[in-house]
Amino acid sequence: MTDLIEHGQLYIGGELVDPLGTDTIEVVSPHTEQVIGRVPHATPADADRAVAAARKAFDEGPWPRTTLDERIEVVTRIKDAVAVRHEEIARLISAQNGSPYSWSVLAQALGAMMVWDAAIAVARDVVFEEPRQGVLGPILVRREPVGVVAAVVPWNVPQFVAAAKLAPALLAGCSVILKPSPETPLDAYLLAEIATEAGLPEGVLSILPADREVSEYLVGHPGVDKVSFTGSVAAGKRVMEVASRNLTRVTLELGGKSAAVILPDADLEATVAGIVPNAWMNNGQACVAQTRILAPRSHYDELADRFAAAANALVVGDPLDPATQVGPLVAERQRQRSLDYIGLGQEEGAKVLTGGGRPAGLERGWYVEPTLFGGVANSMRIAREEIFGPVICLLPYEDEAEAVRIANDSDYGLSGSVWTADAEHGVEIARQVRTGTYSVNTFSLDMFGPFGGYKNSGLGREFGPEGFDAYLEHKMIHLPNGQAGAA
Repeated sequence: MTDLIEHGQLYIGGELVDPLGTDTIEVVSPHTEQVIGRVPHATPADADRAVAAARKAFDEGPWPRTTLDERIEVVTRIKDAVAVRHEEIARLISAQNGSPYSWSVLAQALGAMMVWDAAIAVARDVVFEEPRQGVLGPILVRREPVGVVAAVVPWNVPQFVAAAKLAPALLAGCSVILKPSPETPLDAYLLAEIATEAGLPEGVLSILPADREVSEYLVGHPGVDKVSFTGSVAAGKRVMEVASRNLTRVTLELGGKSAAVILPDADLEATVAGIVPNAWMNNGQACVAQTRILAPRSHYDELADRFAAAANALVVGDPLDPATQVGPLVAERQRQRSLDYIGLGQEEGAKVLTGGGRPAGLERGWYVEPTLFGGVANSMRIAREEIFGPVICLLPYEDEAEAVRIANDSDYGLSGSVWTADAEHGVEIARQVRTGTYSVNTFSLDMFGPFGGYKNSGLGREFGPEGFDAYLEHKMIHLPNGQAGAA
């Protein structure tokens, strides 16, 4: 991308309006380090306008009062437009955050389309009103939209996460204020255009590019009924603290330090091929990445050689080049963070098996070589803290019980996998690991099941009926005896 993309207005209540402040956000290419875009920086006053529009749309507007089928029609048009424009979306996101284009097509764009599609299917099965027989008489149980939703999304998978929040919220009948990251606000304007063309009513959606200060103002706003946040543990704790002042409901999808457990009977060639793209996915900037690889000591040396060779063979370069497998990190601070952890790992006694610096021939851009540490103890900081970069740890274990202990010995519990010749036994391992999602001989994130974390990896779930339920309130209506109520 060479042309500067500029937006001079904010999308509030379904319309482009002039911002109330004069500050702007500059979007910098992580590949060229040049400015590629500029958008207004929303202010707290702009957030007030967005909340007022959302509040009016929910309290007085048609959207919560339409039928589910009518809402599905609009959301289906959004889903279809995302599918049609998926290449445009993928290229724009890759230009902003450095995701390899081939990965962006599948995960950033088509993945987002799949999230919209799955939410529509889930919504069709939701029972919004049902009669029950109570102890003292008949009751009617209703599921109603929770209200005004503040959806705060990160820069690593902006459209995927936005869809995970917007799709169920809109289908439930909520109005939404989307707060994109300042690193990736440009694709949010595409979404605004799509939503308007799809016929989303006035006030139902606002988009506020801004920094953490405005995010905090928004999640603490008394006009917001629900906050759905994806980001770091530290930020998630702050969101929960601020939202608690108003007893605002929260869903938090936070970090991870997931373990891929390789059992001694696994096919090593297939296992390495399966883990590598899911360890270094999105340049290591994925909360579900398999960043701790647990190898049996009996096969440790062979696996170390195999993983080092595979990491060394990854193609690093321009994120918009279809051949690229690992691109630059989103910002200079993220590059320095990875380099700091690489230095720390060496100080702790771990050994760099491959990588560890800037890739040859890439003097510009926020690049870090795909890096693999060997000889890692689970007590080391590189094994315990989320690096969010292309830095992976290979840890030895003696027996299966120790492997499970190491996998569970973490402040996180978001994802994980096990690799074995015996898939049924793999399921037994999955049952023992305290994490929100788990895979056997694969890696997957299915939009029809609940996604979320144990421990510091978050609170609540997204996707599936469980995720949809987060945008509903449950009401019980007592009926007089002899009256069953109308479903």
